Parts: sequence; C-alpha cells; structure tokens
Amino acid sequence: MDILVIGGGGREHAIVWALKKSPKAGKIYCAPGNAGIGQLAECVPIPVSEFDALTELAEAKKVGLVVVGPDDPLADGIVDAFEAKGIPVFGPRKNAAEIEGSKIFMKDLLHKYHIPTATYRKFYTYEEAHAYLKEQPIPVVIKADGLAAGKGVTVAYSMEEADKALSDIMVAKVFGEAGAQVVIEEFLAGQEMSILSFVDGETVRPMAAAQDHKPIFDGDKGPNTGGMGTYSPLPHIANSIIEEAIETIIKPTAKAMVAEGRPFRGVLFAGLMISPDGKPKTIEFNARFGDPETQVVLPRLQSDLLDIFLAAVNGTLDQVEIEWKDEAAVCVVLASGGYPASYAKGIPIHGLDQADEAIVFHAGTGINEQGEWVTNGGRVLGVVGLGRDIAEARDKAYEQAERITFEGKHNRTDIAAKAL
Repeated sequence: MDILVIGGGGREHAIVWALKKSPKAGKIYCAPGNAGIGQLAECVPIPVSEFDALTELAEAKKVGLVVVGPDDPLADGIVDAFEAKGIPVFGPRKNAAEIEGSKIFMKDLLHKYHIPTATYRKFYTYEEAHAYLKEQPIPVVIKADGLAAGKGVTVAYSMEEADKALSDIMVAKVFGEAGAQVVIEEFLAGQEMSILSFVDGETVRPMAAAQDHKPIFDGDKGPNTGGMGTYSPLPHIANSIIEEAIETIIKPTAKAMVAEGRPFRGVLFAGLMISPDGKPKTIEFNARFGDPETQVVLPRLQSDLLDIFLAAVNGTLDQVEIEWKDEAAVCVVLASGGYPASYAKGIPIHGLDQADEAIVFHAGTGINEQGEWVTNGGRVLGVVGLGRDIAEARDKAYEQAERITFEGKHNRTDIAAKAL
C-alpha cells in the first residue's frame, strides 16, 4: 500500500521511519517533507495548507492511506477534504480537531463533563482580561485561544511578565487571530506528563507515556519552544497514576467528544500535570502526534504502525492489541542559535554520518548546492538514544549529539535528568 504523509518536521520523519518498517507499506510520499525525510520517502513540495493540490496528489499516486502530522491543517479541515474525495485518511475531522484549535472549546468541554483541569476564565477583550488578571495570584498561566506553533502559552512568575504576555497576545497580536481570545488559568505545580493515544470514537489505545521539555534553557528557564527534548518511559511516575490519567481524563474526553457529535479519530495527545498529591489534571489536548514526543514513542512501538492506522480508519481499533518494547528512549533536540526568536538558515551541518549509534530525526534541514547538509529551521535535529533504561539511553543520546556540529548549535543538557 502506497502512503502519503502530510508535514515536514521531526514528527513526520519519525512517522515515515516507523511506517517504512511495515511489510505492508509500499512507496511513501511526504508533502512537503524535508531533506532527512527524503532519504526514506519521495518528498513533494506542496505546502500543508494547499488541500486541493494534496488531494490531487493522493488521487494521482493512488495512495491507500493519508496520514496528517501538523496541527494547522487538521484545524482547517484537511481530513474533511480527503474524506470528501473518498481517500482513506488518519486524523480527526475539523470539528474534532477543535479540541486543540481552541483552548476555550477544550476548557469548556472538560468543565461540562467534570474532567480534571485547572480553574480558568475566558476573555474576548483585553480590558476585561487585564482587570481579571490584576486580581490573580502569581504564578498565573495565560494562553492564546488558537494555534500558535506551540508558543502561545506563558507561565508568568511576576505580574509584569503576565501583563506583557497578555498585551503581546491581545494588543500587539503577536500570534495574529490565534490571540483574539485568551484563557487565564490557575498555575498547576508538579510533574508534567504526556500521554498520546490512538483513538477511534470511544476506543482508546494509550501509547507509552513521555515527558517533554518546552523551555529553551536548562532548568526549564527561558521562553517556551516547540520542545527541546523528551524521554520515555517515566520511571519516576507510578503506573497507578498513569492508569488514573487514562481512566479519569483520556477515556472520558473521548466519550465526551462522541456525546458532542464530534467523534475523535486519530492521535489524541493529553498534556497532563501530576500534582504533589499524585492526582493528574489536564493542561492541554492536542489533536495529533506530539513533536518531539513522537520521536521517543514510535521507536518503542513493537506493533506495526500501519496496522494501527488502518484499524482506526476502518473502525476496528477495538480489535487491536498494541505491544511496546521495554527499552527506554531519550531525544535531545539540536536547535539553531537564537531559537525560538530569529535565527539563521543554511548553516552547514557536520558529523551526521558519525552519529551512527543513534536514530537522528530531521526537523529543519536542507541540502545546499554543494551537497552539504544545512540548517533550515529553528529545531534542526532530534537525536534519539535507546537503552535498557533512561540512564543508558540518555548517555547514548548526548554522546551521539556531541558528534554533530553546526555554528550556533544549542541544546539543553538536562533532558531526562528528572527521571534519574
């Protein structure tokens, strides 16, 4: 079966890499892809926003399955566009993808169905939001309602920081229309955890738990990024807590979406906070694979990813048992200097061929006229080490990451340290 994967980042590289291992997979196309993905699939330079061109490509290539990676096209209805053409597609429809596309929708859904989350208020004008903010304790969390490339959330540790975040979102409109409305919610302290699940209506098949590192600097300092590294499993979080999160948050949310006439099919990503008393609460939901969580979760998958995708599309996910490997995975993201603010592109990358004891997923790379690997994004590479435990996987990831160099290279040095 030939397959089309939509997207061009590290997440999509990991998806293509995992699909490539399936004996049922034929030729894989990726639109637009990146230079690293091009080693495994045929990249077609069509932007993820051009639905007509993408559906025409799928029809012309007679693909048997389309897999959508990024959030923006899901929120804009790309799955509906493929379904209208009768093309099998893995991912949620527009009305279900709203669980990520609107923080207000998500928070109201959880509130209505009594699913654990932080207390919150939603605002449509800066004046009302600002007046409410002045009355809140610090720290406080401010979120742009819409999609903002993973950067629309600020945890403010001072009122000055909170004021600036709110003004940037609603007055300066640094995230455009994504910040036309905001959510202000209580700060939750504790351990963060990500649980991705394959979902088909009320059927939920959880993946191995992971933990992401959003801030740019060690010790969770500095502005948020799309993710600077991740690891799986989480030896410091009890299985009973993970099970409680699945039973009290993820499964009830899938049922709530069905009850609302928005059945979810695809990957439902729960961002959770484990409070000091061991109780999980919902921070956010995403409507797709996480990036970089996918880069550690899929290498731990024992089962055939294509079989899982097809089961979800065909409504038979309840008949599938999914197996996971015991080994641990740690991903260290190598970023361009200056990220998440402005950064240079086209900088030569050296040592990729020397990192042969790791899985290296390309997020923002290209090949220049001289045939050299070059940087082409903020997050450039994800270096994944595998091992018997987190310590071994972490050592391998960092050892291999050091072999890769480019001018301005930046990475956190404390990925997975919490697990040790």
